Amino acid sequence: MTTTASPASLSPAGTLDATALLAMSPADLDALFRASPAGAIPTGRGRGSVLFFPGTEIARPFDRVAGKVVWQGKDFTPATQDLKNLVTPLGVRAIRAEVYAEDSWVDRKPCTVLDYSRSSRLFGWIRDEIREVAPGVYLGVVWGVGRAFGGRRRILRFALTFPAGG
Repeated sequence: MTTTASPASLSPAGTLDATALLAMSPADLDALFRASPAGAIPTGRGRGSVLFFPGTEIARPFDRVAGKVVWQGKDFTPATQDLKNLVTPLGVRAIRAEVYAEDSWVDRKPCTVLDYSRSSRLFGWIRDEIREVAPGVYLGVVWGVGRAFGGRRRILRFALTFPAGG
């Protein structure tokens, strides 16, 4: 069962959060990403939400399991222009990505790129793009890059939530 909601109806006065993103349809998430500014490159730890089958009944349970077992978010360090993912139930800092501003592959408008191609042997085939959809809330698109993906293909979406004032 898919829940369809308008991005505008879910984000009055910046009230959009990861729970709302999980409830949105893929088409609404795409429209929200396209309509959002790049925002500032984040600083510090952002709590991650995996947007797998968004807008369906399995989206929230999948995110809960993934967040406890596999991926908890990302820790950005502006001084080194990089981040490390927070993985495992212990939130271990691992899997480095370079962070920089560039145009998105979605619509050729500015975004923040999280590039694993030169920093991770295991995940060098990944490129993430994020945009700030509400204060402290970023919507991300994960691209698979290379021959296995026919060049490049969008393979997943995620959200990052940063503490207020952080």
